[in-house]
Amino acid sequence: MVVRERFEQELKEVQEQFIEIANSSINALKIAFEALLNQDLETSLKILEDDLIINRLEEEINDRVILMIAKQQPVATDLRRLMVLVKAASDMERVGDYAVNIAKETIRIGKEPLVFPTTNLQTMCNKTVEMLESIIKAFTEEDTVHAKEIAELDDYVDDLYGATITLLMRAGAENPAHISQITHLTFVCRFLERSADHATNIAEHLFYLVKGKHYELNN
Repeated sequence: MVVRERFEQELKEVQEQFIEIANSSINALKIAFEALLNQDLETSLKILEDDLIINRLEEEINDRVILMIAKQQPVATDLRRLMVLVKAASDMERVGDYAVNIAKETIRIGKEPLVFPTTNLQTMCNKTVEMLESIIKAFTEEDTVHAKEIAELDDYVDDLYGATITLLMRAGAENPAHISQITHLTFVCRFLERSADHATNIAEHLFYLVKGKHYELNN
């Protein structure tokens, strides 16, 4: 009984660390995009520095889970839960990386006035953040119905990504002098789209946890 209680306590702590890395990564994404809109280079540099905290947190989660498996030898649902936490933490660490990538593009653009309307990019960022925040809530509550609905939103982001890339390419062709900035904004668009994909990944991890089978929720 004592062994089980210890395992459940350690599991709870890992789950809390997952929530921490999720919140940190989502916050980094929001701040990085806002820094792009404001062309705030100082904040962008801080995003790069703070990413070390996110990376370290993912490493801690991985190390703790390895130790729990080695010491406790969990089976069935417990083992699935640990492996899903590792995968979901990896997804959120990648979102933190995309925040860093957006910050780097902001730094490369510098103070040159933005030549492309940011409306679509803002919409993509808002929807992506909404998906990520919602999937963390669904993941915590093990709500597969909500998780499936969130995964389906990825089609909207994908469509907006395609439309925005087309507009960016056209803007680059019409304004060759601004092709460098247009290229940087194209990368930002891609990083937002990829971040939304990780919300779908976490939804799929949740289905595996609850159902014990792998599902592809958005093809």
